[in-house]
Amino acid sequence: MSDDMIVLLTDFGWSDYAGVMKGIIYTINPNARIVDLCHDIAPQSIIEAAWILKNNYKYFPKGSIFCCVVDPGVGTDRKALSVTTADYRFIAPDNGLLYETLREQTVIETRRIPTPADAGRTFHGRDVFARAAAQISLGSFDGLGDRIDTIRRLDLYRSENEGLVVRIDRFGNIITNLPGRGRDTYTVEIGRRKLRLQFYPDYESAKPDELFLIKGSCGTLEISLKDADANKKLHTKAGTSIKIS
Repeated sequence: MSDDMIVLLTDFGWSDYAGVMKGIIYTINPNARIVDLCHDIAPQSIIEAAWILKNNYKYFPKGSIFCCVVDPGVGTDRKALSVTTADYRFIAPDNGLLYETLREQTVIETRRIPTPADAGRTFHGRDVFARAAAQISLGSFDGLGDRIDTIRRLDLYRSENEGLVVRIDRFGNIITNLPGRGRDTYTVEIGRRKLRLQFYPDYESAKPDELFLIKGSCGTLEISLKDADANKKLHTKAGTSIKIS
């Protein structure tokens, strides 16, 4: 019996939806090991889920199975995927969520998971993805479907100084996919705003009620507000274009 870890990534919040996925997994494999990576993805934010997966999968043991359910196309004919790489397995809807992560790895095979005839049209997390993750954790790959060659692309666009807001964390930090350039100040264009922001090496160095830039844990620039919520001032969301120069 496999002891590979199942890692959950969803936009379900701490709801019964996340809980029942675990119930399905334990019903099929009572010895499963389940870890919650994140359940507070903004609803339907494929960009945010892609960013979190891309930056965090590498911190889990090789062999881990990532079951990712951010699925605005649930109930349509979009594919459900099972992807095996040299080090991990990934299960997700074919909506671009996996694309950036898989670019960094050696893909062994990609299969289309069939949708059972009795699957609920609104809850494939329970009826498709959790079941597939549990079967894979048992070392059973029968019924995972036919091999396919391509998946949907979702590039987290970045040029020299133009990128995206990729996440708003629970502290209200506005996380971008743009690296810093060793400057003390930057011009930030986001939405209709144009701001001149100071860069600080840590939160404590900033002044009270001052929007500023800091290098986050993923190595990219974040807009922060000392001891407060930066996004309550800027009101942005994942997928918003941003320019930092």
